[in-house]
Amino acid sequence: MSVGPTDLRIGQGLDVHRFSDDPDRPLVLAGVTVSGEGARGLEGHSDADAVAHAIADAVLGAAGLGDLGRHAPDTDPKWRNADSMEILAGMVELARAAGWSLVNADCTVVAERPKLAPFVDRMSERLGEVLGAPAHVKATRAEGLGALGRAEGVACIAVVLMAAVVPSVAKGETP
Repeated sequence: MSVGPTDLRIGQGLDVHRFSDDPDRPLVLAGVTVSGEGARGLEGHSDADAVAHAIADAVLGAAGLGDLGRHAPDTDPKWRNADSMEILAGMVELARAAGWSLVNADCTVVAERPKLAPFVDRMSERLGEVLGAPAHVKATRAEGLGALGRAEGVACIAVVLMAAVVPSVAKGETP
């Protein structure tokens, strides 16, 4: 099967959260609880998982379904303290229902602290489980520049590749 230009779409997402003042709030990124020096939870209506939010926005964008705020607004009590990986799974399901399947996801987390290198492999695995596709997480620092460089929060930039779902002729469906 050849793939034409309208059979693939790229989506990109960005999410930024400041660190919370709540000392008991865990830092959750890609569904993984991160520990270590400087690990403080992120401020947000849900669990504030910046990785899950950035990828969700990328998925929704590629599928032409708007953004995360449209589907899981922070003004809705339903999403208060919600698990963002469950939110992400719901957005992937919306994209599937609209005829799009995830091919892969790639993201970069920007955080001065804590050190994320010990966690990125598990983050990638966790995302792959939820997305049903390969996922890769990288981490970098802002090298002291701006709010991220002053360790005021975390940002994530994500890109996804999605393919149009082609009905299976073998199952008797028509294309």
